[in-house]
Amino acid sequence: MKEWKSVAYMSLALGMLIYAVPRLDIGRGWTPETVFGIVWIGFALLVVAAHLHHILGVDEETKKELARVRKYGKAQRQQWLNGKLRMLDAKK
Repeated sequence: MKEWKSVAYMSLALGMLIYAVPRLDIGRGWTPETVFGIVWIGFALLVVAAHLHHILGVDEETKKELARVRKYGKAQRQQWLNGKLRMLDAKK
């Protein structure tokens, strides 16, 4: 479901870019209108890139790797704790 939202929002951002870019006043030097147009296009492209990143699932591999590392760390902490508990039981 979330992928469909990303596709819809990315399509809206692309449509907004297609509609607005020809109407922006860019190319007349460093006027406030030109700076606004460049910044606006940059933000719109950033939105498109973020949704494309989500749709392609680029971060899925990273999430799996982080989950594996967390699981390994948890197992090590459990082993350490079991060792400490055995030492305490041995002293009694």
